[in-house]
Amino acid sequence: MIKSMTGFGRAESVTPERKITVELKSVNHRYLDLSIKMPRKFSFLEAAVRNLMKTYMQRGKVDIYISCEDYMLNNTALKYNRELAKEYLGYLKEMSEELNLEFDIRVSSLSRYPEIFTMEEQSVDEDALWNELEPVLRQACEKFVAARAHEGENLRKDLLRKLDGLEEKVVLVQKRSPEVVDAYREKLEAKVHELLEDTQIDDTRIAAEVVLFSDKICNDEETVRLHSHIKAMKKILNESEGVGRKLDFMAQEMNREANTILSKSSDLTISDIAIDLKTEIEKIREQIQNIE
Repeated sequence: MIKSMTGFGRAESVTPERKITVELKSVNHRYLDLSIKMPRKFSFLEAAVRNLMKTYMQRGKVDIYISCEDYMLNNTALKYNRELAKEYLGYLKEMSEELNLEFDIRVSSLSRYPEIFTMEEQSVDEDALWNELEPVLRQACEKFVAARAHEGENLRKDLLRKLDGLEEKVVLVQKRSPEVVDAYREKLEAKVHELLEDTQIDDTRIAAEVVLFSDKICNDEETVRLHSHIKAMKKILNESEGVGRKLDFMAQEMNREANTILSKSSDLTISDIAIDLKTEIEKIREQIQNIE
């Protein structure tokens, strides 16, 4: 089953202590690029979060948002910095003596000085926090993967339709190529008759010239390869690993064959079909860029 590189997943967990919410969003990217935004107290879990994400996705630029709303009031503590308070007081006394000012410092005013009192988060149980976060991450990832798979199935159906259309155009090239050779033979014979009038025509020379022309415009190899690439693409669309990269490589090969058909063509109809081939292959490549 192929997956799109665009997706969304959300999950949350609510307990008496806290509410944890996880959201995943992704867009196309050549490789896996994880951007994690979470509260500071979760920062020690970043490596674990990254490792878990990699088990659910291979490519894409994925933004992970983790938020936490604590319901407990005892998750922070008031800290009194005694040494800093003494240092402030010492400098204030020194200032009073040097400037001959009244020393009028009260406890209430001293307490307002920076860093005398601070609120500090209490240490958390890392294992307990991870045990709360991990299930929420997995739920969000499962929804995220399901969304990618749903979109991937739509992409697969669209690509199969495009490949069927591409195959029809390759068949048109194969049907038209002998007609071009026959038309060249008729044109050559008519030209020779016109030039030589009643003189005996050398059929062998004409046949040799037609063979040279046929070899020059022959696109059998290219059409056979295109059929092979289309068949291989359809097979890859039923795989589940590394699909995007494989398909992109196959699309490049198909474009190369279409270019060769166009460069060999001396027939307007085949040239038009080859241009259509290139256009359809480009559309296929654009869709492939959305596949993981």
